[in-house]
Amino acid sequence: MIWLTWRQFRGSAAMMAALLVILATALALTGPGLASDYSAGIAACTQDNTCDRFYDRFLGGHDTSFMALTLVVLLLPALAGLFWGAPLITRELEAGTHLMVWNQSITRGRWLAVKLGLMGLTAVAFAGLCGLMVTWWSDPLDKSAAEDLALMAPLVFGARGIAPMGYAAFTFVLGVTVGMLVRRTLPAMALTLAAFAAIQLAMPLLVRPHLMPPITSTFELGKTNVNGIGINRDRGGYVEIRLRSAVPGDTGAWVLSTALIDASGRTIASGDDEAAARVSTTSGPCAPSASAGDSCMVEINRLGYRQQATYQPLERFWPFQWIETGIYALLTLGLTWFSFWWIRRRLS
Repeated sequence: MIWLTWRQFRGSAAMMAALLVILATALALTGPGLASDYSAGIAACTQDNTCDRFYDRFLGGHDTSFMALTLVVLLLPALAGLFWGAPLITRELEAGTHLMVWNQSITRGRWLAVKLGLMGLTAVAFAGLCGLMVTWWSDPLDKSAAEDLALMAPLVFGARGIAPMGYAAFTFVLGVTVGMLVRRTLPAMALTLAAFAAIQLAMPLLVRPHLMPPITSTFELGKTNVNGIGINRDRGGYVEIRLRSAVPGDTGAWVLSTALIDASGRTIASGDDEAAARVSTTSGPCAPSASAGDSCMVEINRLGYRQQATYQPLERFWPFQWIETGIYALLTLGLTWFSFWWIRRRLS
């Protein structure tokens, strides 16, 4: 049975292995140079405090590769479910070959176990290798990324570490389960993709923010958490402060919410750098006749204005990776159990 399954599966496995070898070669050739450029840039920028500009230039010079590799890792689990999981049973059902196999000495449970074990473990191994290789290569870029592409950000988090292994295992078994239920390959592929996309959207929006209690703190305003300030000279003058979804001292944190509060703790404005907060001023460094700068920022802090942020710190990256992978592992086990129950009791 193992030999027969391998005969059916070896073509697609060999193609995927060849693509991984090509990817690994490209990453191995370019990764050391990328890390060296990052180290040299950091050593130079720390001397004159221009690292923010270095981060922008460094990420901007590699943003296409950064996004392309991230998307490759995100799509790989979906491809495993679509092209390996969904057709695994439906192909046999549509051709009628399952009846011939089940009339031999091989039981339905053993038949399914061999197929799930061989192809599922291969899918998990490929996704894990791809995710870990891209995590290693992207490390300098992850350290340079802006808040919306930081390591804990939903788009990047799912393409790093061990999480792709959990996604691949779940999507593969999801495809097999859906195929058993609908018995047709194309509808099974479509439903698998829709279900996986819905779950992948629900996880960062509804589940991941609460895997561990988020931290809520207040911070002084500065270059890290303020995107810019300006003095509006109309109607006596006021200061416009545009907040950034970042927290001082924890670059790469996942900011769930941010707001500008006054000295009494009242929320003046909430949101990211698209929300402008207006702080009335009449004199001093923020007066209508002055120019917005560091002295105005000092004055705003002296008046008691602060950023209040709720966030998940970067140090929770690996705990979140293990917890989320465990959740997908439990979902995979549940679908696996259902598949064995269905094939023994309902499928004929």
